[in-house]
Amino acid sequence: MKGKFGKIYPWIVVVLLWVVALLNYMDRQMLSTMRDAMQVDISELESAVNFGRLMAVFLWIYGCISPFAGAVADRISRKWLIIASLGVWSTVTLLMGRCTTFNQIYWLRAFMGVSEALYIPAALSLIADYFTGSSRSLAIGIHMTGLYLGQAVGGFGATLAARYSWQQTFFWFGVIGVAYAVVLALALRDRKRAASEEQAVPVQKESVLKSFAYIFSTIPFWVILFFFASSSLPGWATKNWLPTLFSDSLGIEMAKAGPISTITIAASSFVGVLLGGSLSDRWVRRNLKGRIYTSAIGLALMVPALVLIGVGQGMVCAIGAGVCFGVGYGMFDSNNMPILCQFVPARNRAAAYGIMNMTGVFAGAAVTKVLGGLADKGSLGLGFALMAGVTALALALQLFVLKPSTDNME
Repeated sequence: MKGKFGKIYPWIVVVLLWVVALLNYMDRQMLSTMRDAMQVDISELESAVNFGRLMAVFLWIYGCISPFAGAVADRISRKWLIIASLGVWSTVTLLMGRCTTFNQIYWLRAFMGVSEALYIPAALSLIADYFTGSSRSLAIGIHMTGLYLGQAVGGFGATLAARYSWQQTFFWFGVIGVAYAVVLALALRDRKRAASEEQAVPVQKESVLKSFAYIFSTIPFWVILFFFASSSLPGWATKNWLPTLFSDSLGIEMAKAGPISTITIAASSFVGVLLGGSLSDRWVRRNLKGRIYTSAIGLALMVPALVLIGVGQGMVCAIGAGVCFGVGYGMFDSNNMPILCQFVPARNRAAAYGIMNMTGVFAGAAVTKVLGGLADKGSLGLGFALMAGVTALALALQLFVLKPSTDNME
């Protein structure tokens, strides 16, 4: 975008997409808190198994679609893909407010998995292309805070459902998303990926299979994939099981343990992405491994935090470990795409991040199940402590294998 907004427009893009990120996590998270209100009208939801099916179908569809969503984002206008994704999942949210049967909710939830999977690879690829210089990690980190806040806001779905109704809650949040899609259509601009900004020389697009073959033939990508998946294990574990662990280890009610765990992790992660983004952008100016070192600091903070979360005693220890984990996770989270940009060219970045997204979701599904078994045996804390070992291995591989030659591979 030329003119007076030329220099600041990349930050306008971050702000525009921050709202989309918030809506993305908010719309998916609301259902998890609204079971009690919905089961009054849809009796099948009285069964925990059926409710679990609703949550699982989203994750499986979301994970399977993610690599292909990234490949699509590498080949068509990311602006219109983002707008279509937002418009479709917002329409799905709206329609969920008009559902009267379990099957209607189930299939809409599955369709939401498809539409939401299209967003993250396209958005992060677009931001990375706008920020080819020294502010890439900070820009992506700011965008990621939208996901954290969206998850927190989605947790108030039950509150709104109690005050109004679950139907009205879904309906009006869907309306908000559809309206914002119109705003994006007017304000968002894609970033040309042609060989020259001035000469719109079309870039030869390789086939999807060749794109995936190139990505998987890149050894650094396997390392990035491993440390992304490894960190997804405790990431999902804290989302799904930390309230239970705090409730058991601290001897407090879930009504108190839930807010303590979620607020601690969310607030400290918010600090972590801003700290990690700023530090990485400064460090990479002096050393190409600056982004890797910043991410490694985040992983290094997570290792003792997981041990303390798992075996520590007392409220101070629990909150301190939660803060340490959140800051570390935020520093790691703000640098995943920037590190990927050092090893994967722009034409393949969305597809590569889609593969990472799929792996992270499947790792999260696996660890959620494993920790459930450990919880039944009274060994949930041990499960958290053991994840520290996997994180330490990822940290070592990251430091000793990844050797970038550029900050922005073309």
